Amino acid sequence: MNALAHPRVLVAGGTGHYGRYIVQSLLAQGVPVRVLTRNAGSARRLLGEAPELVEGDITDPPARRAALQGMDALVIAVSAMSPRLVRKTKEIEGDAVQALLAEGAQQSVRRVVYLSVYEVKEEISERVDLASGDAKVRVERALARSGLSWTVLGCAPSMQIFFAMIRGDTMMVPGGGPPALPTISALDVGEIAAQATLRSDLSGRRFRLVGPEAIGFREAARRISRVAGRPIGFRRIPLALPLLVRGLVRPLTPLSDRLLYVYQMLGFVELLNRFPPEIASEAPQAHRLLLETFSYRPTTLEMEARRWLRGPGQGRDLASTTTSSPA
Repeated sequence: MNALAHPRVLVAGGTGHYGRYIVQSLLAQGVPVRVLTRNAGSARRLLGEAPELVEGDITDPPARRAALQGMDALVIAVSAMSPRLVRKTKEIEGDAVQALLAEGAQQSVRRVVYLSVYEVKEEISERVDLASGDAKVRVERALARSGLSWTVLGCAPSMQIFFAMIRGDTMMVPGGGPPALPTISALDVGEIAAQATLRSDLSGRRFRLVGPEAIGFREAARRISRVAGRPIGFRRIPLALPLLVRGLVRPLTPLSDRLLYVYQMLGFVELLNRFPPEIASEAPQAHRLLLETFSYRPTTLEMEARRWLRGPGQGRDLASTTTSSPA
């Protein structure tokens, strides 16, 4: 295993669902971390005093240059899935990220770790019209042409997706979800991404980030119920209803950012229910490769459930849990 000597790391998207854990894991290893953030005050409250913060937007060239100055490595965990940013998804997750890569190559950046979708399936992204998936496909292509030392981490949906569906004592799932869904804890993403950033022997490799097993929502509800010590039922909401709403919303998306956000989120619901079974069946091999390559303790669903119970509400952000489905 080869390691970068005394690297300085910039994390773009360092306050996001995965990014905050990447920052924590890097700091725990004594690595100097800088975070490019739109709101330094919020970032400081979330990340603490340890990381250096550069306030600015990734779409702003001066902010990108200031953030990159003096950095040896770059981690990109950028997402635009919020009502306020969704209309700029291609600009933020595509154009700005590619510009950041080009500018990093001109400065001192030697290593890039990019968080992408679990599996690149361009035809699926086009069919359900998902801007985020399309942007990530284009970034992966740019990385392959860049000449940088890069590693792509294709993240399965966050394990928090199971908890995001729980309302009261029932897990309510549009379409019921696939029979088996690969997921991963944000804790594991943080640890793996940190290790990948500090290693120089993983250049040009793409890993699928997945937890110990792929399971369906009904089974997840049963197991979470056991950990919680209370019944958590399962209810399948007919998929026809969200698909009908998506069709009705589509003509109105130019008029409202929130309606565009709803349209995109319903697209992720559709994509979730179409998760390719052949990819789900390959999750055990992908997980074994992670265990052979990285040193970490995998988080099980039961471990994640206990974490969820300690912090009520952390599973409520559906957008942050679904943006890593196949593109």
